[in-house]
Amino acid sequence: MNSTETALKERIKELTCLYKVSSIISMAHAESVDNTLKAIASCLKEAFQFPEQIEVIIDTQHPISQVLDKREAVSMHSDILVFNKKSGRIFVTYAEEANNQYIFLKEEQLLINNVALKIGDLLERIEIRNNEIALKRQMEKADRLAILGELTAGIAHELNTPLANILGFSELLKSKLEADEASVADLDKIINSAIFSREVVKKLMFFACEMPQEMKRLNIVPIIKNAINLLELTFRKNDVKYIVTIDDDVIMLRADSVQLTQIIFNLLINAIYFSPKNGLVTISASQNKKDVIIKISDEGTGLSDEALEKVFQPFYSTKPVGEGSGLGLSVVHGIVMSHKGTILAENNSLKGATFTVTLPKLL
Repeated sequence: MNSTETALKERIKELTCLYKVSSIISMAHAESVDNTLKAIASCLKEAFQFPEQIEVIIDTQHPISQVLDKREAVSMHSDILVFNKKSGRIFVTYAEEANNQYIFLKEEQLLINNVALKIGDLLERIEIRNNEIALKRQMEKADRLAILGELTAGIAHELNTPLANILGFSELLKSKLEADEASVADLDKIINSAIFSREVVKKLMFFACEMPQEMKRLNIVPIIKNAINLLELTFRKNDVKYIVTIDDDVIMLRADSVQLTQIIFNLLINAIYFSPKNGLVTISASQNKKDVIIKISDEGTGLSDEALEKVFQPFYSTKPVGEGSGLGLSVVHGIVMSHKGTILAENNSLKGATFTVTLPKLL
């Protein structure tokens, strides 16, 4: 076969490869990226002059992977760019025993460059799709919480009046039955239950952002330290350690100091509860030009997918029955929302979970 026929044959192989790669990518799904890359690598291998001696690696996990020195003489690569950042590499090399026998064609370099572009486009589309899905879920979750907030506010208002009546008339009846110890004891139970119910209603109103606020410009550093000091005994009682990292001595924020304390308290109590013996709770506070960021992490078992979805809904709790009302984190959510901030719950890479509260400095 003469050189012209050989060159034509190689061009046909390269064009066929590009067509097959385009077909593979057109049918690719986010869930099957690994299989897609394996298929592309197999297709690329067949497009080179000596496919039996070629090794093709497509690596999207280590974008700065380096070529082994002993292979540099007969190897080529092309970087995969995702949004103009190196996010992978196509690496092609001849088998070690063939290093001195074969060379690459310049058209083969152009081929892997074209394939790298196509893979980059695929990864960009997948990332855009994943971001859209994540945003849609966040919006749906925000809508559900907003509806819950409206329902909760209505329920709380409806319960306030009858609870006040129960408390008032129970106290009045108690004063009339002072001589009847059994009746007084029963009335005390009614009064205590009504007071407990009133506290639940108060928490519901916090969740629904219905509690009055006293917004002031304040330094949150002493508030965080005071909250930790008040829980010092609780940390020791549960054999849980803590570490505090605060970037600045002064972190100014416009907020309600009581409600801010409640945010920190509830998140810390939650972190302590789910921490194992000798576990570590990490508290950090930082700021940028626009926001204050408070993070509280634990080393517990983390959150299930269901818990991540429902953790801020009222009455949802992963604690055993009788150990929690399921209102603590919903109250935190309500306060954060009333301060025009955001709160995010996520699992740590190794163990435990982190709650991140972001509050704007100026409302």
